[in-house]
Amino acid sequence: MENANSQVEQLRQVMDAVRAEIGKVIVGQEGLSELLMTGLLSGGHMLIEGVPGIAKTLTARMLAKTIRADFSRIQFTPDLMPSDVIGTPVFNQQKSIFEFRKGPVFSNIVLIDEINRAPAKTQAALFEVMEEQQVTADGTTYVLSFPFLVVATQNPIEQEGTYKLPEAQLDRFLFRIRIGYPSEQEELQILQRFKQDLTTRVQETVSSVVSPDVLKQLRQVVESVTISDQLLQYIASLIHLTRNHPDLFLGASPRASLAIMRTSRAYAALQGRDFVIPDDIHRVAYPVLNHRIILTPDKELEGVSTEDVIRQMLEKVEVPR
Repeated sequence: MENANSQVEQLRQVMDAVRAEIGKVIVGQEGLSELLMTGLLSGGHMLIEGVPGIAKTLTARMLAKTIRADFSRIQFTPDLMPSDVIGTPVFNQQKSIFEFRKGPVFSNIVLIDEINRAPAKTQAALFEVMEEQQVTADGTTYVLSFPFLVVATQNPIEQEGTYKLPEAQLDRFLFRIRIGYPSEQEELQILQRFKQDLTTRVQETVSSVVSPDVLKQLRQVVESVTISDQLLQYIASLIHLTRNHPDLFLGASPRASLAIMRTSRAYAALQGRDFVIPDDIHRVAYPVLNHRIILTPDKELEGVSTEDVIRQMLEKVEVPR
């Protein structure tokens, strides 16, 4: 049996191939790609947040293309109904019975564009499928096939015609990844890359490099990554501090601590290590926590961000040696 080091090295090579395929189209956004791969290895859903035009949807599409699995895209709109997402019973005249017609959520990788544009009842339709990876309709339960991953996008600036995701819905996402504009040098690279390819034909060159079976093996490798009891205590201390922080109205739940533990192991494996170090926890703490804690009204008025509070907590809690 191969040792843990060689398994982690194989994982890193596969993920480097995924990164290379995404890099054929996407310029910059290395942090986004890295966190998307971390979420993929952790088996968690991800919410990408940023202004329009910075390749949120395109990056998610390219990640999906690197995996040999079914892909569907759902554009959320104010008139979208739950049945448009999960499916609906349809009467079969030949058999004189109702049959369940599966919706676009029955796929392996589901890209939900502008998730905050659909009303609350449509957002709520995702609760069961995101948490249990199954859909219950008319008393029948339909289990989704492996892998199942939701990647959603939203624009945090534009509020007209949007419906804010409730905390319970946000908590279903492993990560909320906030991204910004590219640098001037990256902007130049984008222009140079697509100077002769305005229709982005290069997307057609992105290949599938990971099969579902391989992905299942990679997730087993992540589970073998070691995390010390001292680091578990460190995570517990961070989460406990969120529940007693004077700047926070709502702290993080045990789901957040489990998410940090899970994703720090995946992130360590991406770096080619079979053990977790404090830097891994620091890297995943922001996307895991920024949508699970709520500032007090006073701090919101002062312009304090959740990232500011998370940074303060990481500086306050003593790092294990």
